Amino acid sequence: MDRYQAMATFVRVVETGSFSAAARHLNVGQPAVSKTVAQLESRLQVSLLIRSTHQLTPTEAGQSFYERARIAIQAADEAELAAKGAGAGLSGRLRVSAATTFARLHVIPRLPQFLVAHPHLDVDILLDDRLIDLVAEGVDISLRLGALSDSAAVARKIVTGGRSVLATPAYLARAGLPQSPADLANHEAIVYSQLPSAWSFTRNGAAVSVSVTGRLRVSAAEGLRAAVLADMGVTIASDWMFAPELANGTVVRVLKTWSLPSIDLWAVFPAGHMMTTKARQFATFVEGIMRSAD
Repeated sequence: MDRYQAMATFVRVVETGSFSAAARHLNVGQPAVSKTVAQLESRLQVSLLIRSTHQLTPTEAGQSFYERARIAIQAADEAELAAKGAGAGLSGRLRVSAATTFARLHVIPRLPQFLVAHPHLDVDILLDDRLIDLVAEGVDISLRLGALSDSAAVARKIVTGGRSVLATPAYLARAGLPQSPADLANHEAIVYSQLPSAWSFTRNGAAVSVSVTGRLRVSAAEGLRAAVLADMGVTIASDWMFAPELANGTVVRVLKTWSLPSIDLWAVFPAGHMMTTKARQFATFVEGIMRSAD
């Protein structure tokens, strides 16, 4: 049994959750995948998977083996890439986690460029506004917005962007144009539950904090966008979140003489794991996207 191939097969089984899905990814028959895992368990003399009707779940030993095997495969891929030279392009599989709206607006539309440059690379993108366990989910790189809560995270700041008070012209025509932060108390605020409901502004060294209220709170950026575009009120959001609408005038900035805290975009890598060339190059690719959009 080829030890490297067995590890790669087991890793793909864990990540896809079934023998059949792994077989499709590896372009082999399902019996071959099942046999490889069985031979691996026999050689290690330990059960690696709990088999049920609907899914495969790693045992404690299987999870430990998966994590170490994945690192070993990454190291082998890195060594092979280094030997071939950077001109050979990336290969294998890259697993990316990103906030849904940010990825939909800024990353996925430009992804064909990255895939064309690296025709032997597969990319899995997990879209989720929540923070996830990168190691447990097998993520190579996570694109996160805002402050990092994990001080031990291995992270690289990609770019800093602005925040604005935003609304549609139709809502402002109905409710009036705020002239100062204090005026927001008289407006319907669409509150993004992942941010504080007190909005802080600065101008000429002076700071003002305004507690806003509204009938609608949303937990995901897609809901915030939908509510704003339905003329339901004002909100604070990153300019990235409404980039297309700001460009075409569907959404406008208000209180433009006041400043809000900026927002950072980070590339975060799983702690305790080797940062792969694939992850580093993807971070550089995203940085290029965002800087060209400035």
